[in-house]
Amino acid sequence: MKNIQYVFLLLALIAEVIGTVGGFGSSVFFVPIANFYFDFQTVLGITAVFHVVSNLSKIALFKKGIDKKLILYIGVPAVLFVIIGGVISKFLNVTFLELFLGLFLVSLSLLFLIKKNLIIKPHKKEAIIGGTLSGFVAGVVGTGGAIRGLTMAAFNLEKNVFIATSAIIDFGVDLSRTIVYFFNGYIKEDILIYIPFLVGIGILGTYLGKLLLNTISQENFKKISLGLILIIGIVTIIKSAFN
Repeated sequence: MKNIQYVFLLLALIAEVIGTVGGFGSSVFFVPIANFYFDFQTVLGITAVFHVVSNLSKIALFKKGIDKKLILYIGVPAVLFVIIGGVISKFLNVTFLELFLGLFLVSLSLLFLIKKNLIIKPHKKEAIIGGTLSGFVAGVVGTGGAIRGLTMAAFNLEKNVFIATSAIIDFGVDLSRTIVYFFNGYIKEDILIYIPFLVGIGILGTYLGKLLLNTISQENFKKISLGLILIIGIVTIIKSAFN
């Protein structure tokens, strides 16, 4: 037990709570945290495993809000492209992709924060584009939740619909890339000791996030989601610049 990084586990719990409140999952916070403790390929592997459990918890707690059409239009392309992204992740330099992702998130989150009445209708085309981008980026850099969250925030979805639908899509994405990462050799023996802890963190963090979410209005929920995405974008740009 002495080899376990307990600070890492505490930070993972905080990431899970914030990810639940923000509506797009913990990986956008968990990935940069894990980067301080593991090599990049191991981060991809442990993030995928952790997120499978995390999303099962969200599905159980927010199941009444599921939107089946968005699952089809966002989820199917996301699952297909996370496999593609996961396969080619072994061959790409992710720094430029991270920089582009950061600029993309900052620009669009600011747009929707400034133009508060701007809403994109959740039509098939827009949903498919959002699912494709989020899946591919998740496969390559370990997290695409911010893109999917930005897509769903633009649709102005009710918070329970947002979280439940996002969790089901994310579950399919993470299960798919877990398999790909396993065959890539990213899920290594030395991280298996963390799995039981991360299972508990996924359940506890989701529950605590749901309690917090009950105190937040729909309008503030959207502001929080966009604000967190803006912060993620800025941090991503800074990180890629240092790389």
